This record gives sequence, structure tokens and C-alpha cells, in this order.
Amino acid sequence: MSIDNLHQQVSIMGILNVTPDSFSDGGKFNEVEAALAQAEELLAAGAQVIDVGGESTRPGAEFVSQEEEIARVVPIIRAIKERFDCLVSIDTYKTGTARAALEAGADILNDVWAGHYDGEMLALAAEYQVPIILMHNQTEEVYEDIVQEVRDFLAERAQAALAAGISADKIWLDPGFGFAKNAQHNLDLLQGLEQITGLGYPVLFGISRKRVVDHLLGGNTLAADRDQATAALSAWAISKGCKMVRVHNVQANRDLVTVWDQLVNGSKNG
Repeated sequence: MSIDNLHQQVSIMGILNVTPDSFSDGGKFNEVEAALAQAEELLAAGAQVIDVGGESTRPGAEFVSQEEEIARVVPIIRAIKERFDCLVSIDTYKTGTARAALEAGADILNDVWAGHYDGEMLALAAEYQVPIILMHNQTEEVYEDIVQEVRDFLAERAQAALAAGISADKIWLDPGFGFAKNAQHNLDLLQGLEQITGLGYPVLFGISRKRVVDHLLGGNTLAADRDQATAALSAWAISKGCKMVRVHNVQANRDLVTVWDQLVNGSKNG
């Protein structure tokens, strides 16, 4: 899949955490060879994008300096791009890390603070003319109408991206499941997904193995035991118009994504 038609069909983003403390797979892929092996597995299973992250965003995770984050992600991004013909996104909210990642070969920016952290990320995306994923996030779990507030936030960030010089076809949105949202907030947002996809920009759906999945399963499940439920939610998201699912277990999601994409989008194109 080329970067230019990324949003024309449903695709899978495989998660590659190169951190010691991510909630699901921290410490497994910190070294280049281990990361390459995992990237190869994700791609063989059907991922079109590898999302490389050097700082955990789980609740309570320690802050990682820009210098440390760059040291973690750049060698791995460079190695992936040298070995595989694939798209790579950099999961960071720090513009310095994002720039270093782009120079190492990254194709997409994935910003969990939607350009708010240091105020320079949108200008970087415009400079390189690369796709940027703008995720809803805030500091507290306080909402009056979560769907409307998330929708308004994302609409505002999309307008800010346009004003910064990013072309409309390079703007992606992410409702931010699990970020400053309790279980009920996440459930309400799932029910209101069509209001987010209705904004007219491609939407990334990222809920893989998160606590809301555990909540739906009744609680007390291990992260790795949430993959089938994640796949069910992927199908739900695609049926509501989402264009990419971000998952740990690509194999568990691949067939569902393929079938739902054919049912939802194939009939429109046929």
C-alpha cells in the first residue's frame, strides 16, 4: 500500500513498542534485531503500517526525554526501512523526536496530543508534507457530552492543521480511546463513532488490549487475552467508517478487517 492511497481502503497498523514499560509488551522489542523480527511478523500477518513508539503512554508511565526517545526509535526505524518495503509511523508528541524519525525514514506522524504539546508538530508535518494523526486527549476525565466534545476537539485540530499548511488528504483523526476516559466514556464514544467519522477525515481506531476491552469482557483479563474482543471492536469501528485499526495482534484482526472492508466498502466500489 502506498502512502498516497492509504485512506482509500481499511488497513492495519501494527504496534511496535520499543519501550521497557508499555502495558502489553514492554521490554520485548527494545533491541534492533528483536524489533526487526517483530516488524517482520506484523507485516507477514498483514499490517500495512508499523507504528514505532519509544515512550509508553499507559497511565502512570514515566516521562522519557526527547534525547532518550530518539535514541530508542531512530535506529529501529532506520533498520525497518532498510529491510522492509513498508510504511512506518512514529508515535510521539515531541517535535524533535518526530523530526529525527522522519529523517530516519518514517512516513507518518502519530501524535497523541494533536500538536498541542510543544506547538510545533503541525508545522513539521506541513514542512515534510506527511500524514499526521491527530488524537483527542486532555488532562482530566471530565465531560458533559463526550462524543460532542471529542468531535469538536478533532474538528478544531483539523482546522489548525489546514491553517498550518497540511493538505486535507494528509489529516487523520483518532478519538483517543483510553486517554482521559473512563469505561463509560469509552463506551459512549464507541456508540458515537459515526459522529467522528462524519467529520470527513479518515479515522484511526486504537483500542487494542486497553482497559475498556477488559471491562467489556467482565474484568480481570490479561492484556494478551483481549485480542479476540479487540478484533470484534475493530469490526465495529470499520462498520462505522474507521479507515485504520491500530493493534498488537495483526493476525487476530486481519481476516475481520478484510471481510468487513469488502462488505462495507467493496459493495460501494462494485
